[in-house]
Amino acid sequence: MDIKVRNLSKKDYKDLKNSMTEAYQGLGDVWTKENIVDLVDIFPDGQIAVEVDGKVVACALSILLDSQKTNIYDKYYAIIDDGTFEKHDNEGDTLYGIEVFVHPDFRSLRLGRRLYDARKELCEAMNLQRIIAGGRIPNYHNYADSMTPRTYIEKVKRKEIYDPTLTFQLSNDFHVKKILKNYLPEDSESMEVATLLEWNNIYYEPLSKSFSASKQTIRLGLVQWQMRSFKDLQEFYDQVEFFVDTVSDYNTDFIMFPEFFNTPLMSPYNELPERLAMEKLAEHTKEIIERIQQFAVSYNVNIIAGSMPIMERGKLYNISYLCHRNGSLDSYKKIHITPNEFKYYGLVGGSEVKVFDTDCGKVGLLICYDVEFPEVSRILADQGMQILFVPYMTDTQNGYIRVRSCAQARAIENECYVAIAGSVGNLPRVNNMDIQYSQSAVFTPSDFAFPNNAIKAEATPNTEMVLIADVDLSALKDLHEYGTVKILQDRRKDLYSVNLLK
Repeated sequence: MDIKVRNLSKKDYKDLKNSMTEAYQGLGDVWTKENIVDLVDIFPDGQIAVEVDGKVVACALSILLDSQKTNIYDKYYAIIDDGTFEKHDNEGDTLYGIEVFVHPDFRSLRLGRRLYDARKELCEAMNLQRIIAGGRIPNYHNYADSMTPRTYIEKVKRKEIYDPTLTFQLSNDFHVKKILKNYLPEDSESMEVATLLEWNNIYYEPLSKSFSASKQTIRLGLVQWQMRSFKDLQEFYDQVEFFVDTVSDYNTDFIMFPEFFNTPLMSPYNELPERLAMEKLAEHTKEIIERIQQFAVSYNVNIIAGSMPIMERGKLYNISYLCHRNGSLDSYKKIHITPNEFKYYGLVGGSEVKVFDTDCGKVGLLICYDVEFPEVSRILADQGMQILFVPYMTDTQNGYIRVRSCAQARAIENECYVAIAGSVGNLPRVNNMDIQYSQSAVFTPSDFAFPNNAIKAEATPNTEMVLIADVDLSALKDLHEYGTVKILQDRRKDLYSVNLLK
C-alpha cells in the first residue's frame, strides 16, 4: 500500500467525484468539476488530497478569509458564495475548511486525521491565525427529541455521547465556537444544526506572513517494553497496538520498539535447541511486520519495529524494519553479531549501510552492538543522517552501559540525535533471554543549543513506560555552521578517512 498526502490537481476530479459520491450517499450534490478547477486555481495549497495506490480516496478543500472583512459565523452557502468562492482572499488570516471526506472503504486508515494534520501544518506555514470549519453533528437526530443541540454538544465533549464527526474534530484540538442553525438545509441527520469549530495557531505572528512548510521539530516515542508471556500471537499484537495507539496520541512522528521485542513468542519452542527455536520465531516475522505496517498507516506514525529474526537462503539474520506511515517499508540487518548471538543462534551479519529518507528527515538504523563501532555511524553521518535509532537488548548493567555510552558518543561526534530503546523484565521460559536491563534515552550533541548533559530525555530504569521527546532539526543545522566546535567539518581528511567498501 502506498499512501501520499499531496495537493489536489484538476486531473484528480474523476477519483474525487467517485470517492465523494460513496462518502456522501444521499446527502446533497457532489462538487462539480468547475468548482474544483476554481478552487485549485485560486488556492492550490489549500486543496489537499490523500492518494492510496494511485487513487484519490480522501480530500480536504478550503479557502482563505479575512476575518475583518467577512463574517466567519455566516451560513455555509454564504461563505462559499454558492460555489463562486468570491469571499476567498489571498491576504486572509483564516483558513476556512469547506469540505472533508474519506471514501468509506478507507476510513479504517484514519486518513481524516492526516488531512487535519496537513491543514494545521499549512496554517502554521502560512502564518494564519486560525482554522475555521462548520461541522455536522450526524448523530443528533437520535437525541433531538430529548435534548437541545447545546446539551448534545456538551455531552459529546464529556464523551457521554459519541458523534462520528464532532468527536473526531474535538480529538483533533478543535473547539466549538458557535452553534449554527439552518447550516445545511438538506442535512436531516444533524437536524440542520452544525457547529462552528476553531483551531487556533499558537505560532501565529501578526504582520509576518510567510510560507515555509518544512517540518523541523520531530517528536520521538520510545517504548521501554516489558517482557511478558503471551498466550498467542493476537495477544502480542494487542500489546503492540496498545503502545502504538498510546504513543501516537501524542502526535509522535516516530515510535521505536526494542531489539528482539517479540522473543516472548519463543516460549512454545523452549524445548528445542536454541538455533531451531530462533528459526521457529523467524517464521512469524513476515506476518508480524505486515500487521505493524498496518498500524503505521492507520495511526499515521513511522514505526521502527525493534528487531526480529529472519531466515534468508539458509542464513539467520537479526533485522529491523522501518514502517513508514505512507505504507512503504525499509529494513536493516544487524551488521555486528555478538559472540553469544553467534554461539547460540548462529546469526550472521548483514552487509548494507545506508540512511533512509522519511517525511521527517534522514534517519539511520543500527541494532545494539552495531552502535559500539563508530565507523558505521560516521558513514551514516556522511550520508546526511539527522536521527539515529538504536533498538537494543541488554541483560546486565555493564552491557547497557556499553550501548548507552557509545550511543551518546555517536551523537556528539556525528552532530546528530541518537535514540535508544530496550526491554525490561524477564522471560523465565525462554532460554538465553532470561532477564533484561534498560534505560531508554534520547541523546543530543553537546553545545549551548542542547541540554548541558547532552541528554534530551531518559526513561526510568527497568520500568515499562514510554518516553516522548522533541528534537529540533534546525538546531543541528546551526551546530554544523556555528557550533563551538565543528566536528564533521574539522576532520583531517588529508590524514585519514572512513570508507564504505561495499
